[in-house]
Amino acid sequence: MSPKGDPAATAAEATDSTVSALPAISSALPRSPDGRFMRVVPGLPVAPDLPPDRFLDREISWLQFNERVLQLAMDDTVPLLERARYLSIFASNLDEFFMVRVAGLKRRIATGLAVRSASGLEPREVLEEISRGAHELADLHARVFHGQVRPALDREGIAIVRWEDLGDAEQEALHAMFREQVYPVLTPLAVDPAHPFPYISGLSLNLAVLLVHPKTGGEHFARVKVPPLLPRFVRVAPSAVAEDSREVRYAERFVPLEDVIAAHLDQLFPGMEVREHYTFRVTRNEDLEVEEDDVENLLVALEKELPRRRFGPPVRLEVADDIDAHVLDLLVRELRVSGEEVYRIPTPLDLRGLELLAELERSDLHFPPFVPTTHPDLSPVERAAPSDVLDAVRHKDVLLHHPYDSFSTSVQAFLEQSAADPSVLAIKMTLYRTSGDSPIVDALIDAAEAGKQVLAVVEIKARFDEVANISWARKLEQAGVHVVYGMVGLKTHAKLCLVVRQEAEGLRRYCHVGTGNYNPKTARLYEDLGLLTCDDQVGEDLTRLFNQLSGVAPRTKFKRLLVAPRSVRSGLVEQIDAEAERARSDGSGLVRFKVNSIVDEQVIDALYRAAQAGAQVDIWVRGICALRPGVPGLSERVRVHSVLGRFLEHSRVFYFGGGGQPVVYLGSADMMHRNLDRRVETLVSIEDPTHVAALGDLLDAGMSDRISRWELDAQGRWTREHVDSKGRPLQDLQVSLIERYAKRRRKARRRRA
Repeated sequence: MSPKGDPAATAAEATDSTVSALPAISSALPRSPDGRFMRVVPGLPVAPDLPPDRFLDREISWLQFNERVLQLAMDDTVPLLERARYLSIFASNLDEFFMVRVAGLKRRIATGLAVRSASGLEPREVLEEISRGAHELADLHARVFHGQVRPALDREGIAIVRWEDLGDAEQEALHAMFREQVYPVLTPLAVDPAHPFPYISGLSLNLAVLLVHPKTGGEHFARVKVPPLLPRFVRVAPSAVAEDSREVRYAERFVPLEDVIAAHLDQLFPGMEVREHYTFRVTRNEDLEVEEDDVENLLVALEKELPRRRFGPPVRLEVADDIDAHVLDLLVRELRVSGEEVYRIPTPLDLRGLELLAELERSDLHFPPFVPTTHPDLSPVERAAPSDVLDAVRHKDVLLHHPYDSFSTSVQAFLEQSAADPSVLAIKMTLYRTSGDSPIVDALIDAAEAGKQVLAVVEIKARFDEVANISWARKLEQAGVHVVYGMVGLKTHAKLCLVVRQEAEGLRRYCHVGTGNYNPKTARLYEDLGLLTCDDQVGEDLTRLFNQLSGVAPRTKFKRLLVAPRSVRSGLVEQIDAEAERARSDGSGLVRFKVNSIVDEQVIDALYRAAQAGAQVDIWVRGICALRPGVPGLSERVRVHSVLGRFLEHSRVFYFGGGGQPVVYLGSADMMHRNLDRRVETLVSIEDPTHVAALGDLLDAGMSDRISRWELDAQGRWTREHVDSKGRPLQDLQVSLIERYAKRRRKARRRRA
């Protein structure tokens, strides 16, 4: 059904693309006369010297992160198909937020386990604020699509049209397509005394159909599920469109799959009158709960639990905004959702499908082409054959920055060459997420089949990748790889690889410690860092950690690693405290973090105290930030930036000034409770002065006032800074890094010439 009103007209009302539409959640909390919050939150670190209102709410902070993604879709300087991609990413992100965070909060409330949040809100207050913010963003998302991106696509000859907009020839072609590809897989389900209300699977798109019997006049309700394995938008045969008198171009036209099905409902219900139809969609709790009595049975338990995921309770109902009140009442009653859980949205629903359009081959509507290059230290001479990664690492440590440095010619080559090297005796690595046809998995299998000792620590509980991880874990086991599933009660999130090689001087250990997954596909899209080294201390640390993961070694100590859950938080807080002391003594304190999220109260309190002591604290965060910068007497010396762009900023770096001798770590851990308390995470200290300087330069760039960014203020509002005082666009950080690494490559070539 067509949306009510004129979305293009309402698009002008869309929120300013520079300022968050979500007000600071703390404004709703009661305050004492001095302006501070009156509530004391149980369970927080005892900090009588710090105000109780010092934490922003993590759930609202996440919604603000997704709003920043949406602001990129609103930016007409971003290539058009990339704007469509951002709309798709926003929709996918919001789905997962409801499936996990909202569902988890509802479950804790229902079981009486929910407690007041660190921001001071009661659980139901958090839920109310989430509902308010999510409704606002869902509405804004629809208005940006209908009022901005969709008209812009039309102007470029890429149209999402409705069935009634199609010509006779186009409809005839889709009649045939429906008969051959869609009709055979549809299962219409009626609701009557003999047919109970059907189960609606999570994230499925459905048609609610109101039928009338022509003889009796009786009304009947039916549900038709839109097949999820068919394209979300059906391509219509290209049609010539005259752009002007001199040029003819071909328009790409797409029609929502549900429109095609709706046009043929009479074939699904012959003899009945189809009076009305509306689209709807349900989101369910899809977070798994698996008892981990022992690791040996974890795989079996997870395999049993996975099929139950789609039967979780509903947490959101999305409906067409023109849905009939009686049909909506039926859905609300049968699905047992509340009015606050209903989201009325202009059709088409489920804009994740815009990813299909974002993949169209229109170079003029995409970001400029980008091809990662081999790190200069891994390509000592120009030749077609790949360089010897082990030989390069034997001569010097290599700091990798993906996707600018090619993953395939560095980390992937490191594993593939190790698997093929007859002098390599053993390979051990952690696997959290990897691609289905992963060359990483293939390399481990090749190594095992060649007789090498191969250990894979597989995290089969990686959310929404459980099925894939179980599949290739079985594949690895069948090839003779020793597969272990980590430690009871902990997810193994560390990114580690250890290669043991027999050399003339004895055994040498080659190591990779990274911030990102061993996934060649996402390595082209995610920004990550990694260290390749054969340093003895790192090799000894990784040997001990892998022994701990595969065996029993609870008292293991490390030299260059911080390992959660035992030493990451305490190790970082110790460094923060040292910078606070330097600030008090000589004013030189400096702390800089680059993270995905920062929520942990102990770490944040340490940062506050460092700032109070006079240290400069810079936080570069992609997603959630519970730290409140710029509060007088608390965090005037704290700055918080966020950078979003074509690459997903994913690396974690922890930089401490050290009084002129910086202490720097990189690794897998974010400053979240789950990372610090319930996961195996690793940070490795960076010792090479050139690498320390390179990471310092990266942090300088991320905290610069010359780049496009978002800044967080004391009230919890994010403001986008993307033009200077004269209205000129600020630098895109990722574009500048592409140029920087291209210059590095050219310089290395000149040195070899």
